Amino acid sequence: MKSRGDDDLLSRAIELAERGRYTVSPNPMVGAVIARGRRVLAEAWHRRAGGPHAEPAALARAGSRAPGADLHVSLEPCVHFGRTPPCVPAIVEAGIARVFVAARDPNPAVSGRGIRELRRAGIQVIEAGPALRRRAESQNEKFRTWIRERRPFVLAKWAATLDGKTAATSGESRWITGEAARLRALLLREEFDAVLVGSGTVLADDPQLTRRLGQAGRRPHRRIVLDGRLRVSPSARVFRRPEGALVVTARPEKDPRVRRLAARGIEVWSLPGERGRIDLPKILARLAGEEITSVLVEGGADTLWTFFAAKLVDRVAVFFAPRVLGGSGAPGGVGGGGFPLGQTPRVVDVEHERLGDDWLVTARVERVRPRPRRPK
Repeated sequence: MKSRGDDDLLSRAIELAERGRYTVSPNPMVGAVIARGRRVLAEAWHRRAGGPHAEPAALARAGSRAPGADLHVSLEPCVHFGRTPPCVPAIVEAGIARVFVAARDPNPAVSGRGIRELRRAGIQVIEAGPALRRRAESQNEKFRTWIRERRPFVLAKWAATLDGKTAATSGESRWITGEAARLRALLLREEFDAVLVGSGTVLADDPQLTRRLGQAGRRPHRRIVLDGRLRVSPSARVFRRPEGALVVTARPEKDPRVRRLAARGIEVWSLPGERGRIDLPKILARLAGEEITSVLVEGGADTLWTFFAAKLVDRVAVFFAPRVLGGSGAPGGVGGGGFPLGQTPRVVDVEHERLGDDWLVTARVERVRPRPRRPK
């Protein structure tokens, strides 16, 4: 039997899990609370990949108080060996009486096994209701996409005026948004394993694409440039620190420009697709194989379009400034040929955040299926 207090403790476990947002990749965020009734005995969260999981960390803090207590955990306890031993045996050995689970492990090969093993050991397992489950699943949307679709989670980000312009007709774009919004954009970059831009953005803005706030610690960070024709100079600022820099091109590996980049320690992937374009699914599959669970696509407009057109965008983050720029030739957030009105990607679960005078709007992209044709 689950009480309101149990839901509160599960909610607390989800809050604790959030503390690992910038450091746990490629693992999921997990929080754990051990309690007897409403009295909390111990709390913990997974801090980094390779470090203790939330459950054994909480058990260690509870010590001799753990037998007969309840464990509230934001994600189903694991039963497999990875960087660390499985959590289920530790829970059983500690004498936990009941386990409350907010969400199941998203891995289809694992989901439910932890719960079954706990029940087999005589431990009562209670799963959360729909609201808490959705909250816990959304928290680990990057991990879920990486595990289930075998590609990184993709977030498309841009900044625009209220009329949707990302730059003036002259190309001037610094700065559309204020300092608070720009700081929030840098914080967003901290939580992604990779940041990606097209060659046009590098040629126009010469960005570094680095993390600057220190939230992610030493977690590796990929800085990716899509450069189908290899137009970007090896002296661009994004390449000043070759470690982590990656150029993806449609040009063959024997191209002299590929060799020049490689000679400077810059990694180059040659992944041609149809019509001489870069093969986006191949890029994402290869990144997933390197434990890159999430990619932040920062532009430009044509690069964002290629991801939308390929149905590879999972979430959007748009920073809006309260100004009107105008100009029929001024660029918008997403370029390309555009969608027919009936096939436009729709967004759901829209949230907004005030940042000084600006707004950040985030939403999940809903896959739109073609409408069935009516019989004539």
